[in-house]
Amino acid sequence: MTVHKTYKYAGTVALALLASTTIASAESVTLHALMEDVPETTIIEKMLPEFTKETGIKVEFEKVGYGDMHDKLVAQLVSGESYYNLLSVDFLWAGEFPAAGWLTDLKPYVEKSGFDLKPFIPSTLDLLGATDEAMPILPMYNYSMGVIYRTDLLKDEKLAKTYEEKTGKKLELPSTLADYVELAKFMKAEAGVAGAAMQGQKGDPNAMEFSNYLFAEGGNYMDGDKVVLDSDAGVKALDLYVDAIQNAAQTGALSATLDDTMRLMCSGKAFSMVTYWWMLPQLDNKDACPAVAGKLSLGVMPGGHGESGGWGWGIPANVPDDAKDAAWTFITWVQGKDVAIKRALEGHAPVRSDVFQDKAVLEKYPFYANGMDVVASGKSFPIFTYSAQYEDVLGTQVSLAASGDTTATDAISSAAKGLSDLLSK
Repeated sequence: MTVHKTYKYAGTVALALLASTTIASAESVTLHALMEDVPETTIIEKMLPEFTKETGIKVEFEKVGYGDMHDKLVAQLVSGESYYNLLSVDFLWAGEFPAAGWLTDLKPYVEKSGFDLKPFIPSTLDLLGATDEAMPILPMYNYSMGVIYRTDLLKDEKLAKTYEEKTGKKLELPSTLADYVELAKFMKAEAGVAGAAMQGQKGDPNAMEFSNYLFAEGGNYMDGDKVVLDSDAGVKALDLYVDAIQNAAQTGALSATLDDTMRLMCSGKAFSMVTYWWMLPQLDNKDACPAVAGKLSLGVMPGGHGESGGWGWGIPANVPDDAKDAAWTFITWVQGKDVAIKRALEGHAPVRSDVFQDKAVLEKYPFYANGMDVVASGKSFPIFTYSAQYEDVLGTQVSLAASGDTTATDAISSAAKGLSDLLSK
């Protein structure tokens, strides 16, 4: 036992010396990161002076809209030396960037520094391409999807009685996708609200929304390297999606976006919406959404799995070693437990289980307990070089089925072929 403690102490001293050496060599570096202009970025940005005080390393964020990020990053990543020496990477680029050789493998940095990955929820690592052999991106924050729903309508005695008479079931959030669609249809018919606020606009909105239906029904896009979308589960999921958008959703759902669904839910004119789990506090706000504040809850997508999404940190391959060391120092600081808890208390969407389970975090945001279940059960959209393009391919087929211009069987077949074609490019 004494020997074990001695070795453990020696290892700790070695890591401390390594860290101090790394920081010393990186102090003259200024980190530049292109960041999406969203609350997560603002939360971290406010903490940057604290990091600089601790390490001597300066960090500068350039904030832009999402639509401008990819092209600006790629222009630097293919250059002789990237101006951005710290990267914020969307999961949709987590196939393209490593495949192009633009990212530094972080696994050697993890092993050298002893940074503990065990608290990171496995689905968040899988989403960003981590394997036993390599880790191109370390999770930053998560935007997995679940269902936000009205508890007041589920507690309504008249609705409960009518629902039980019609279905023989108790009025509650169901455990299967088919029952969820039936419940949403019931709410539209009997409660005078849209049963589901749906984002059916072709492209990213409906591709992401449909993915929840696919995973909830037990389907998937890929099994290893094999495309498995064209399946009974895939067709059933799209049939249910079409049923929901035609018979349970709001008028105009086929062209609606996330912003449209948020406004509808906020107004009190919808029973539920399939959306990002951390949207709950924005809706459950008496000042912003008085019609629904105090009447909402969050659950895992009926069926057990929803769409997983998230951002991560990367280090460009085409920057000097001292910049890489500085970037790794920042990444381990900002994703360490203490800082991650501080971020969570400001509204950060965690990727670490110990942050979700922290007492102070749960006292402020009790729904984070459900949020962890949503994140842990999330499944991923196909991650490869052409993930973003596939959103359009899939979205087109989902839109055609939802508008009645093709069958679910044909749409799923075409979407599967489109995925195979892009994978073979």
